[in-house]
Amino acid sequence: MMLSRMLPRTTLLTTRGLSALTTTMTTPDDVSYITLNNPARRNPLSLDMLNTLISDIESASSHSKCIVIRSTGNVFSSGHDLKELAAASQEVQYSIFNRCNDLMLLVAKSSAPILASVDGFATAAGCQLVAACHMALCSQRSKFATPGVNIGLFCSTPGVQLGRAVNRKLAMDMLLTGEPITSDAALKGGLVSRVYESSEKLEVETERIANLIASKSSPVVRLGINNFNSQMRKSLVDAAEQSSEVMVRNLELEDGKEGLTAFLEKRHPSWQQDK
Repeated sequence: MMLSRMLPRTTLLTTRGLSALTTTMTTPDDVSYITLNNPARRNPLSLDMLNTLISDIESASSHSKCIVIRSTGNVFSSGHDLKELAAASQEVQYSIFNRCNDLMLLVAKSSAPILASVDGFATAAGCQLVAACHMALCSQRSKFATPGVNIGLFCSTPGVQLGRAVNRKLAMDMLLTGEPITSDAALKGGLVSRVYESSEKLEVETERIANLIASKSSPVVRLGINNFNSQMRKSLVDAAEQSSEVMVRNLELEDGKEGLTAFLEKRHPSWQQDK
């Protein structure tokens, strides 16, 4: 997908030059777009790219109501830079994989909602990044794979997020065969949230959904995401007890009170962030 076609129609507040590994921008609706911008190399998650993405996401998380990760070109991300891995010492290889883990945990644990918008191939650690996001939208032509086994490098780290996003049998199918799955299979398996028939429709719907999420109360959304991630690691009983406590805390938030009052008064809520 061409970057010019991917830009939101809303006026941009901040941008970064197109020569960088990523480009970033924030719209007036406080949606941050982070775009992988190394299409000639298939947007590999090199050490430099990993560091850049971590910096971009940390920066966006401090002020954004929603973050979108996307890419230029026909490949969302091909995963690790295999040339870099092959030439690196074991110490540097550890650094690369540990930094990749830092990125995936940053995304998965983020209290700011993070969406992946995929238009093309997402493979290996690129597929892992999609799996780590809170939501993933893709075009019909998109495909997903963990093909490391084909070259003698099992996708062990991508399997961490993949195995938590899809069912076990599908994860092992992808990891053992290395074969790509279609967007429809990814949807059925839980790797992506929604599939659109074209790149153009994906672009429009990505913007619409990101703006829709950004229109909600940010304190409420962040509270909800944090609780969801936390309760998923607990037993059913402990998760229910914790979530009940969070619901009460939610009601005590200014936006919680405003939302309930607005509903009872049959009017649109006025969030604190919008005043």
